[in-house]
Amino acid sequence: MTLHQFDELKNSDILANINTTKGTIKVKLFPNIAPLAVENFITLAKKGYYDNVIFHRVINDFMVQTGDPEGTGRGGNSIWNKPFKDEFDLNYRNFRGALSMANAGPNTNGSQFFIVQKNNTEPNYIKQMRDMEEEDGYPKDIIDAYEKFGGTFWLDFKHTVFGHVYSGMDIVDEIASSEVGINDKPIEEIKIKNIEIL
Repeated sequence: MTLHQFDELKNSDILANINTTKGTIKVKLFPNIAPLAVENFITLAKKGYYDNVIFHRVINDFMVQTGDPEGTGRGGNSIWNKPFKDEFDLNYRNFRGALSMANAGPNTNGSQFFIVQKNNTEPNYIKQMRDMEEEDGYPKDIIDAYEKFGGTFWLDFKHTVFGHVYSGMDIVDEIASSEVGINDKPIEEIKIKNIEIL
């Protein structure tokens, strides 16, 4: 098994800069494994859909979520003006740094996305995964990667992974450590200024 999620950057990679009020998060996108999610993200970004959108839900040691123009966590539309289907791949998981679609259940993707920020996977979870291993979709390489990189393995096959942060996890960590109020919404507004597709 090859975890291409962590491959070195290639000239053919599609990259994006998520420019926030805290700094720039640089991601590579995975059109080969999540073509719908990537097309949706790129098209919305180029239209300016994400400009000035806040991070509406931030949980330290878990993830940071954005992509809802309403800022409530209940808004946002895909480019097709309807939800689109999930796209899962055995080799692409919710490791730390994963760019994943937020949803309200199976096949309900719109415009919202999150970045996995959790930087460790607790030993008891690693043991559980090793006990389950192959029959439950956790080959040794995947478990080793969760042990090494951290992440949110329980989101696998529930949220489409369509990209990965290659630079700027310090910015993600800074956003994640923000003071929050009701519904895990940061008290100080943190916004996406814009998203550049490179």
